[in-house]
Amino acid sequence: MPHRESPAAASGAARAWEVFLIFLRLGLTSFGGPVAHLGYFREEFVSRRQWLSERSYADLVALCQFLPGPASSQVGMALGLSRAGYAGALAAWTGFTLPSAIALILFALGLASWGDALPGGLLHGLKVVAVAVVAQAVWGMARTLCSDAPRLTLMALAACVVLLWPTALGQIGVILSAALVGLLCFRPAPGTAHQPLPIATGRRAGALCLVLFLALLLGLPLLAELWPRPAVQLVDAFYRAGALVFGGGHVVLPLLQTEVVPPGWVSNDVFLAGYGAAQAVPGPLFTFAAFLGASLHGESGGWSGGLLCLVAIFVPSFLLVAGALPFWERLRRSAHTQAALAGVNAAVVGLLLAALYNPVWTSAIHGPGHFGLALLALIALMVWKLPPWLVVLLGGGAGWLLSLVA
Repeated sequence: MPHRESPAAASGAARAWEVFLIFLRLGLTSFGGPVAHLGYFREEFVSRRQWLSERSYADLVALCQFLPGPASSQVGMALGLSRAGYAGALAAWTGFTLPSAIALILFALGLASWGDALPGGLLHGLKVVAVAVVAQAVWGMARTLCSDAPRLTLMALAACVVLLWPTALGQIGVILSAALVGLLCFRPAPGTAHQPLPIATGRRAGALCLVLFLALLLGLPLLAELWPRPAVQLVDAFYRAGALVFGGGHVVLPLLQTEVVPPGWVSNDVFLAGYGAAQAVPGPLFTFAAFLGASLHGESGGWSGGLLCLVAIFVPSFLLVAGALPFWERLRRSAHTQAALAGVNAAVVGLLLAALYNPVWTSAIHGPGHFGLALLALIALMVWKLPPWLVVLLGGGAGWLLSLVA
């Protein structure tokens, strides 16, 4: 008799495919960097699809701010994991990462003029739309998570500190301080129900993922010394870059430059050219690793090198998210944890508010035309309720028109 797939397996496959298609669309349209990505995710999965509540989403963002690696990609993996298990996490990462990775590998393989093929005004229009996306996220999260004077004050203080101390260490310090303030000053509202985030994995599997994360972090350098093959050295270098960097994509660039330029794997001119191209594509900035891998000399480069480095830099994030989430969901049930999270969530809104100013606003708004375009994009998102991908396309076209009349 022919084998029939169980309804549960069919349902799981359908959910993973659904996750892939949604994140593929986001990967094609999510310009503006990690903060803007969080805004796109919130609009798609909290406001539109209601896969999780505002508070659960904020808690998820708070967790990923603690973890090393690209926060927006980790939030995407966590959303996929909660929706369709490990297959959903892989589908979310693949869909969100694939478009920019392919574009950067193609650029590395010889399309040196690719970055100049798009009009500069169009690219700047996409940055302006990111201002509206982040502003909408800050407004929506502040209304829910900063509902009284103490939380609003904590949000403002967090934004000021991060603007004055704009480092990954500063962000972590703000989050830890906000957790302490929440633990000492806030109490869960009477009758506040726990809003669970569905997690398809258990604590035993989570512990195994965390052990594997540490084993690779400690074992790969030793393996690269004992067996100095190019592929092993690449995996070691890019795994460490993904495992040890707090603060997201831009923070990983100096570490990657140290890993690939002095050994002569990639020239500094090629490195800087790839960094410029990475600013022009949607999706996570960590896909810059695909460009570097494809740019390697000899047989180590090309498609195989690009894909190897891409996977190596994201594996730590996958292991950390899959390892931390089962324990995180249990911790969220504690009254003390809820009080600490109340402070952390207010601080997270402050971090988004700070990022709205720098770098999102400062890099995009250079005159009255840009301000007007950002305002129209914000109205399109919040009043007309247009889908974000359509606003992105319209904003890019409007930016190109502005460049023609300027």
